[in-house]
Amino acid sequence: MAGASEPNQILSIKDLTRYIKGRLENDPRLADVWVRGEISNFTRHSSGHMYFTLKDADSRVKAIMFASQNQRLMFLPKDGTKVLARGNISVYERDGQYQMYITQMQPDGIGSLYLAYEQLKRKLELEGLFSPQSKKPIPRFPRAVGVITSPTGAAVRDIITTLQRRYPAVPILLYPVSVQGTHAAPSIVRAIEAMNELNEVDVLIVGRGGGSLEELWAFNEEIVARAIYASVLPVISAVGHETDFTIADFVADLRAATPTAAAELAVPHHLELKQQLAYETQRLYRGLQRRLQESRERLERAKRSPYLTNPRRQLLQPSERLDRLTERLRYRMTERLDRARQRKLRLEHTLASFNPRDQVLYARKRSVTAEKQLILAMHTLVRGKRAEFESRIRHLDALSPLKIMQRGYSLVYNEKQTALIKSIKQIQPGDILKVRLRDGQVDAHVWAMEEKTDG
Repeated sequence: MAGASEPNQILSIKDLTRYIKGRLENDPRLADVWVRGEISNFTRHSSGHMYFTLKDADSRVKAIMFASQNQRLMFLPKDGTKVLARGNISVYERDGQYQMYITQMQPDGIGSLYLAYEQLKRKLELEGLFSPQSKKPIPRFPRAVGVITSPTGAAVRDIITTLQRRYPAVPILLYPVSVQGTHAAPSIVRAIEAMNELNEVDVLIVGRGGGSLEELWAFNEEIVARAIYASVLPVISAVGHETDFTIADFVADLRAATPTAAAELAVPHHLELKQQLAYETQRLYRGLQRRLQESRERLERAKRSPYLTNPRRQLLQPSERLDRLTERLRYRMTERLDRARQRKLRLEHTLASFNPRDQVLYARKRSVTAEKQLILAMHTLVRGKRAEFESRIRHLDALSPLKIMQRGYSLVYNEKQTALIKSIKQIQPGDILKVRLRDGQVDAHVWAMEEKTDG
């Protein structure tokens, strides 16, 4: 068009998209931004990446959270969950669509920690970490007690005081850890693993004093729960007050309402042991006295027993019974030997009757006899068949027309020898006839005919 200005630069779609992407990524406000929204169209890919949409009442934006980032989430996102998300804004070049790449995310509103707590609790319960079958027994008399808690709180003082008061002889091995803040959970995990490697105690007390849900959160971390579950040493959880329940309480082998209660559950009371020892000592003494009295009475009865007053007399009857049993045994052995001999003779006779040489001779005789009988039967059958054959030949010869013709009879056929002439009605004067005699054939010409009448 005349007067139209020429474009300074023509961009491809790819170049345009890259330009917009660069402008967005270089914007400091969009490089690290927090947004509030509701999750919809949530999808978790097999690679572990999460794809979803963040929306509010007026707009929406595509979002992605890579697997390396979402592994640290304390809750499971789903459609309808309101969240606070942190990340950067960029453009997906293939579709030319801007989207948010999320690095952090947490539930929005009141109860977000409780939601994460409930989700982790349900997950670990389904995996079997709370199963009663996996709980290890607490030793009744531990050689040493391990304590994992803060070295400055009231909980450690209560635990040590209670252990020393109840069981002064037990050694206490304290592993100081941080029980609050971002470093608390890894610190507790390292302590549990170290105690298991040292293997110098028989039971572990893991806990802290009371506090809010946020302050107790280290004991709701998944890594702490799994470390307690993997511990070879039995673990007593002692977190907060009686009304506080953490994930660690459900995984531990035994839950104590308070740190003081944990110490009481870990060791017996020495005064109770002394009382029990005194009671058992008294029972043992009374038992020995009763056993001694019973032994004395048995000894007195034995002294009065006829077996001790006149032992020779007591041996007469057994000696007589032994003689009778010996005689009966000798008779039974003789009888059994005779039966064995008779059975041996019967077996030898039976075996002789089954001698292979006799069996072969008998079979050979039977074979010769059968052969003779077969030959005789064959000769008899041949003679019978020959006689029958000769009889049939004689009968056939008697019925032969040639035999009749020897007595002067002949057979008369038409000229073509296709029919035997039996009646005068079959011929006419002038016909040629074939006459078959005993020793040849004659051609005849009919000159005249005379029909025979009745009478």
